[in-house]
Amino acid sequence: MQQILAADIGGTYSRFGFFELQGEADEPNLLSIVRLPTLESESLVALLAKLFSEQRPFAASSCDLAVLAVPGPVQGRFCRPPNIKWNIDLHDITKVGLGRGALLNDFAAQAFACRSRAVREARVLQASRSAAQITAGGTLAVIGAGTGLGHCALVPDGRGGHLAVPSEAGHVAFPFVGDNEHAYGEYVRRVTNLAYCHGDAVVSGPGLSRLHAFLTGEVLTPAALSPRLPNHPRTVEWFARFYARAARNYALAVLALGGLYISGGVAAKNPQLVGHPAFLEEFRLSPSHSELLSGLPVLLNINEDSGVYGAAIFGAQRLRRRA
Repeated sequence: MQQILAADIGGTYSRFGFFELQGEADEPNLLSIVRLPTLESESLVALLAKLFSEQRPFAASSCDLAVLAVPGPVQGRFCRPPNIKWNIDLHDITKVGLGRGALLNDFAAQAFACRSRAVREARVLQASRSAAQITAGGTLAVIGAGTGLGHCALVPDGRGGHLAVPSEAGHVAFPFVGDNEHAYGEYVRRVTNLAYCHGDAVVSGPGLSRLHAFLTGEVLTPAALSPRLPNHPRTVEWFARFYARAARNYALAVLALGGLYISGGVAAKNPQLVGHPAFLEEFRLSPSHSELLSGLPVLLNINEDSGVYGAAIFGAQRLRRRA
């Protein structure tokens, strides 16, 4: 039996999953999840020290592998998260008694989570039209709006495991269509002072607030706007189309024959944004690949702890390779 600490480090909260990997089990077994406010700690070491300041299912010194999913680009053993005031250096984990460790992008963890029990309750937005149309071992795509717009693809590695391919597609220029949408794009550029309007500024929590302000003149935070969305069908419809367009473009870019998962807090908290008829209408819209898009399974992952499951799956794969 091997023990894995799987962490999903977020800008606001960090989640830590304690897992056991037994024999040839397909998936590690979750023992417990601990949630801690990230910003109350002045460093990664302080956050980990707080975690192990209380009794846990296993001690830091007993951990076979610590996997940290981090919100930013991973450069070897280092990450500089844009929304956390301190850097993440894997060498620091030894200061609290942890030994072997690994870093991966937080959306890479979301991608691995799609092969775990974390998505058992995922809501089906579009079922696969034909089993023969979907490649069982095909690329799986994950996209998720939160503070920004995350993307990742999960591809078979040819050895029975998977390889996560992170992406910064949220920083690609967003494709507006028609005069009204282009007017909105100019509005976003003006209020954000961006050189060009990208996906992070449109399909995200802040993007939802900007869209609502453009359409209604009412300036609200995403949290304040959320309960009022049923009273603003135009905001919902526009955002549904924008989200679907970003999802369609990414599914085509990576040829997601394994399906597409919608993740992130925006849709989890406001499922009407992807449940609106405009979402699938826009997602299937393509001059050449409408039939393919209409047959891809599309699911909404509402499990906000899925990042720790994905980090654990990644950790189990790494431990098996080194066994």
